[in-house]
Amino acid sequence: MDLPHKQHGHMDDAHSVARHYGPNTMPATLMAPPMVDAWRRRMLIVFGVATVLTVPFLFVFGGPGHVLRAYLLGFMMSFTFAGGGLCLLMLQYVSGGKWGLLLRRPLESMARTLWVVALMFLPIAFLMKHLYVWANYANDAAAWNAVHQHLISEEIALTANAKRTMLSPVSFWIEAAIIFGVFGLILYFLQKWSLERDADPTAGSQRSYDRWREKFENLSGPGIFIYVVLMTMGAIVWIMSLDVTWYSSIWGLQFLVGQGFAVLALSILTVILLSKAEPMKTFLRVTEQHDLGKFLFAFVMLNIYLNFAEYLIIWSGNVPDEIPWYLNRIRGGWWVICSMDFIFHWVIPFTLLLSRDLKRNKNKMIWLTCWMLFARAFDLFWLIEPNFPNAARNLHLIGNWGILAYITVPVAVLAVWAYFFLTNLMQRPLINVNDPHVAEMLEVDHAE
Repeated sequence: MDLPHKQHGHMDDAHSVARHYGPNTMPATLMAPPMVDAWRRRMLIVFGVATVLTVPFLFVFGGPGHVLRAYLLGFMMSFTFAGGGLCLLMLQYVSGGKWGLLLRRPLESMARTLWVVALMFLPIAFLMKHLYVWANYANDAAAWNAVHQHLISEEIALTANAKRTMLSPVSFWIEAAIIFGVFGLILYFLQKWSLERDADPTAGSQRSYDRWREKFENLSGPGIFIYVVLMTMGAIVWIMSLDVTWYSSIWGLQFLVGQGFAVLALSILTVILLSKAEPMKTFLRVTEQHDLGKFLFAFVMLNIYLNFAEYLIIWSGNVPDEIPWYLNRIRGGWWVICSMDFIFHWVIPFTLLLSRDLKRNKNKMIWLTCWMLFARAFDLFWLIEPNFPNAARNLHLIGNWGILAYITVPVAVLAVWAYFFLTNLMQRPLINVNDPHVAEMLEVDHAE
């Protein structure tokens, strides 16, 4: 179906003239409503408050270490949104579908924060020796000297020395440069073409749509494969190597699905909140919201399957080299956190998303997606903190008040990320009219 198109000199005016595509009328403007700017300013307030509350933790016993670990959690959540947004954007270009018309701008806005996340990485890189054993003992001699001083075990020294090619301070910088450089290059072309498509004078014709679709598919197909490989490397180096003796053949896939879990939750939350005003109020019909809820449910099930399958295989194998990683997260009080993680991350989303009515209810979906974002952060806490000797099989709060930095620091980091995400969201129209699904989504919704 050919869609009418009118060119204007400025992006803000590109869709300022109301047009009629079907029973519903195209909104007068497709730009983000003013409330997005209010959300953006609130993020600065949240950042300031969270930062002030973090300062005392720097002066308690063990506090600086916990602040750095909590910062790593905040960084990984930010990387989840930026990198995962890029991956899901490429997946949409390859697969097509109406869901992409609603989520494309939020996903683009997430991906365009990649440079912010790259800057967030710098404190971790400069302070890596305070997080990673292999960085603190950066060569074979230093590792064996630490063994003789009873600072690390012989197993840790042997494993760290065997992995020097991938796990060394120099490799750490090079790997990060490759990850952010390649992702940034892919993002550059996707964003460049997205702007060119918006300004295409033949927009609305089937020929224009097919030409742009082919162009995006040709990059996004290989781009997804490249993303999976490099994201796996990042997940291994940044998180799995906190315990240098741990290894998992599906670690990267677990993080990939976890990214989809969080990114889709944030995307759905964004479009539902935006639907309080135009233009998203017109485009987010009950049918599309229900479809997005089912898509989210699929990621929840896949997340459950991957994590439980690995646990079941390791539990049944009972191999001494594998079980300590789980024992560190179950014994010494960690069983409470493990059980809560299971309930928060899997049971609650799975149970609630079974409901057809809930997936169609905006208010309930807002609460559920917020909960899922919290659950993902909680799961990262369970993955990160027990890697350290003073925390493994030893969860306690009394005399260990620095652990509360896991609340304030990630909030501060994510507030900064959200500020730039919302800034990006305000810069472009929320709907791309050069899409044949526009006419379909302006039809009357017959969903019951």
